[in-house]
Amino acid sequence: MDVTLIKNPKFLKKMSIGQMNALAADIRHFLIKKLSKTGGHLGPNLGVVELTLALHRVFNSPSDKLIWDVGHQSYVHKILTGRGDQFDSLRQFHGLCGFPKRSESEHDVWETGHSSTSLSAALGMAVARDLKKEKFDVIAIIGDGALTGGMALEALNNIGQLKKDMIIILNDNEMSIAPNVGAMHNMLDRIRSAEKYNRAKEDIEYLMKKIPAFGGRLASVAERVKDRLKYMVVSGVFFEELGITYQGPVDGHNLSTLIDNLELARKRKGPVLIHVLTQKGKGYKPAEMDSIGTWHGPGPYKIESGAFIKPVTDAPSYSKVVNDSLEELARKDKRIVVITPAMVVGSKLEGFAREFPDRLFDVGIAEQHAATFAAGLATQKMKPVLSIYSTFMQRAYDQMIHDVCRQNLNVVITVDRAGLVGADGETHQGVFDISFLRALPNITIMMGKDENELRNMIYTAINYDNGPIAVRFPRGNGYGVAFDKEPVRLEIGKWEVLRDGNDGAILSFGPMLKVAMEAAKSLQSEGIQISVINARFIKPLDTELLKKLAAHKMPILTLEESILAGGFGSSVLEFYSECGIHDQTVELMGIPDRFVEHGSVKELLKELGLTSERVCTRIRQMLKNSKEPDQTERQRITLP
Repeated sequence: MDVTLIKNPKFLKKMSIGQMNALAADIRHFLIKKLSKTGGHLGPNLGVVELTLALHRVFNSPSDKLIWDVGHQSYVHKILTGRGDQFDSLRQFHGLCGFPKRSESEHDVWETGHSSTSLSAALGMAVARDLKKEKFDVIAIIGDGALTGGMALEALNNIGQLKKDMIIILNDNEMSIAPNVGAMHNMLDRIRSAEKYNRAKEDIEYLMKKIPAFGGRLASVAERVKDRLKYMVVSGVFFEELGITYQGPVDGHNLSTLIDNLELARKRKGPVLIHVLTQKGKGYKPAEMDSIGTWHGPGPYKIESGAFIKPVTDAPSYSKVVNDSLEELARKDKRIVVITPAMVVGSKLEGFAREFPDRLFDVGIAEQHAATFAAGLATQKMKPVLSIYSTFMQRAYDQMIHDVCRQNLNVVITVDRAGLVGADGETHQGVFDISFLRALPNITIMMGKDENELRNMIYTAINYDNGPIAVRFPRGNGYGVAFDKEPVRLEIGKWEVLRDGNDGAILSFGPMLKVAMEAAKSLQSEGIQISVINARFIKPLDTELLKKLAAHKMPILTLEESILAGGFGSSVLEFYSECGIHDQTVELMGIPDRFVEHGSVKELLKELGLTSERVCTRIRQMLKNSKEPDQTERQRITLP
């Protein structure tokens, strides 16, 4: 079947199981082919083909609400709801979003990109339905990895209390992005092996109905027998103790079984959880054999061999530089431990995990816990490194305030994916961390201009004992620069002048320094000499240098790949205001007050106006508006 011709899922209700199985094979072939070109979340989607078909067969989207947790597994849903013809543009600039998107389709009733939100959203929809006296089904699809998130557990507690009619699909493939960890995973593992429980429970219920009623006592005894059986066969029975009816485990690749269980759950009152066992990457051997999460969200690849198509570069990724630096330091300092919320593979910490297995703690999808766990370690004179994506650190903000910064603990935060990340779009752009971290007392924030300076910053951070310190670094590879023979400890709060000029100054850091240098070089051909300053310490600022610039009336342009509101440029303006310097020209370039959608970083920077051409235009306008009557009379200064 040509899946690009599908307009809506209603046709599934007339298909036989055999026809649906054939369609499942067609969808897998389609995904494997399309994602080999665009990249994307291949493993999760190959694992939920039958489950998604069964959901759309039994329920009536969009009247019934299908809520996908994280959204990594929503591609099959997109195909069945009429978007198969857009997959050539998946995760491309102005193309099909890789996550559910409400503006994209009426069938996407909830937007996500971070985990563990589906249960809370589903309960909200169920409560609204009942208050408005409407009739529709609410179905949340959550993975076993996402279920470890604290928010999901909070929601389960409330769902069990309110007892609203809703269905939870626990998609259990024993992995999130990487193999799952923790007690919740172990409990699910025990349930997976307890298929006899449900059969035995159903047999007892059948026999009870056959026995003549002898009053409440027999019923009470029978209930106790059921409970005893439950505890004997299933170690935990977590969900039913919460007041949520449990069905399963169910084969997630058997359409007949899936449809029967969904129909049964639909008839039951109160919350029902269906435990569905799936195989991540099913139908594509390289993805099926993946045990560490490599095929969770790969880039382009060769279908026949499974080999990834990567840009040709000898430069290491920034994440790998951090791992290697931590390994190097940890060999000499036994206090160093690393905590990551399910991002061993994403942050390329496999090397550290292999060499120091007892000093690498993967806490699962639990960012809040990760931050406070690190804080607890710091109170005992350890050197905890919290390795976390910028976008995921948003989830641990209260812990950063209350547990880390308020207590001024020596926690090192390595902020991965800082800045624009590209194809994952709005939910994953790391553009807010400067604004929300800069507001916190006691914290130091820095970002290197290249991989060598990043290595030096990791060294500096590990040897810093005056409170929390965050090291930002972008997604992708460095520039291939040479490393210092031995790492260098940087002076906190001191910037670096990369280019000297007396007509104005650009203050920037990280990848945007390349844009600043290109602009300065272009302006030089017009006779305009611009200083480019590596403002590598975002907090604290180099106040001595800022005062020197102001003393010589140097117009300043700040340039950052982060949100302008509360960002680095704002801090420069705040400094001059606090000093009573009101005649200093400072203009800001960065990301405006909006969420940034998906696309390549180059395309996004162009759309946002963060290019060397736009920087040149801005500098020319600043100098034109300058109150100086003659630029050539501006005193030549030499910056430190």
